[in-house]
Amino acid sequence: MELKKFVDTLPIPSIIRPKGMYKGRPFYDVCMIETLHKFHRDLPKTKVWDYNGLVPDPTFNVEKNQPIYVRWANNLPEKHFLPVHKTIHGASHNPEVRTVVHLHGSPSEPASDGHPEAWFTRGFRQTGPHFMKEIYHYTNGERATALWYHDHALGVTRLNVYAGLAGLYFIRDEQERSLSLPKGKYEVPLIIQDKTFNPDGSLFYPAQPDNPSPNLPYPSIVPSFLGDTITVKGKVWPFLKVEPRKYRFRLLNASNTRTYQFQLSNNLRPFALIGTDGGLLSRPIKVKSLDVSPAERIDIVIDFSGLEGQNVILQDGFESENPTGEIMEFQVTRFLSCPDQSRLPSLLSHIDRIPLNKVKKIRRLTLNDSQDEFGRLMLLFDDKEWMDPATETPLLNSVEIWELVNLTPGIHPIHVHLVNFRVLDRYDQNGNLIAPLPTDFGLKDTVLVGPGETVRIIMKFQPFSGDYVWHCHRLEHEDHDMMRPLKIIPSNRNKFKSN
Repeated sequence: MELKKFVDTLPIPSIIRPKGMYKGRPFYDVCMIETLHKFHRDLPKTKVWDYNGLVPDPTFNVEKNQPIYVRWANNLPEKHFLPVHKTIHGASHNPEVRTVVHLHGSPSEPASDGHPEAWFTRGFRQTGPHFMKEIYHYTNGERATALWYHDHALGVTRLNVYAGLAGLYFIRDEQERSLSLPKGKYEVPLIIQDKTFNPDGSLFYPAQPDNPSPNLPYPSIVPSFLGDTITVKGKVWPFLKVEPRKYRFRLLNASNTRTYQFQLSNNLRPFALIGTDGGLLSRPIKVKSLDVSPAERIDIVIDFSGLEGQNVILQDGFESENPTGEIMEFQVTRFLSCPDQSRLPSLLSHIDRIPLNKVKKIRRLTLNDSQDEFGRLMLLFDDKEWMDPATETPLLNSVEIWELVNLTPGIHPIHVHLVNFRVLDRYDQNGNLIAPLPTDFGLKDTVLVGPGETVRIIMKFQPFSGDYVWHCHRLEHEDHDMMRPLKIIPSNRNKFKSN
């Protein structure tokens, strides 16, 4: 189905408000429901799953060091509207519709982290083996940044996120507010996902790979998913009318598989990268393009001054010859409502570095291709499956370097729960040092590891001990079987206490 581009305006997301207080802290009640949403002017309404029935999903705005409680409730139907594959981990003997929410990038206690086996069904009637409680506790102790919340249920994450279960979560602080960055209506969140629609407007997701073998189960998981349309905050190829001034864009790649090379159409006009997954950089970096894999967030400033009357398209440089090479359009057609007092400071923030002499362990971890019993592609870490015993067992408060060695021909965005990390360096398949990505200079919770690359990251495992996970954030890979347990071992003097 061919849809006309840039005919729908970019939606403004709603801000979720607390329902009351719980244990002396703000309490939020969020319900997952099935609803209908109009993705494009020329499409009928589409069945989706969303938090509180809103598209885009409601945005959290919270203050640093001000904890909150959230009750995530599942009010979804008992049957999934997308094809559920029963021959992968977590799917064979569990309910078809189950959910659990992971606040991605948050150093949460184990009971509130959204462990993939902490799933629950409608009304909490059935729960997974790691389920501990209904109400989650978020301390919000990290730097000002953009986190995101999304479903993380074992074996169906790719389906639940594609169905719509993903939203933004901003942490604010005084240090960030003191900077003269664009604020208010000039700070715009962008959640980017690719979709494919059936002729009746319903969401399409493949029930099996192309050219399946005769013995393949039906339905059967696919190794990747690339949609043929791009949505931004729930609209297909939208437009945004802007003033000729600076804007700050908080951009999340929430796609299942697709890595984007974000760039601007007007002769590759440069823009400024000011932040990554873990908050502001030390200094702005001028760039003409940015490679952003699934789950990564970027914080950028685009200056539209001097472009009155022009249209600027946010593009994907990897898809320049295809319809998906265009993402959305900025129309510089609004009058300047007031003088632009914002500016790009030369110093944005201070990022503490972990001294190398604090490193207690270096782990070499390979990213491997494999096959399952049906001959399907299965991606693994160190040739181990999800159900194999935990091998990544760092001590609480210890510092480790992980060498992520990609032996596959594909890109893998690697996400480690609980921690932010720094990228130390990158090497090609011959062991030669290669140039860092611009995003490597910030704090990260997800890192793009290219084909044949080795990427070294350094991190301190704090503030909680317990059961976590690390995985590839290409969701089809995560579901089959590129996810491993991560067990943080407590010391005798520092035992975990749940809130």
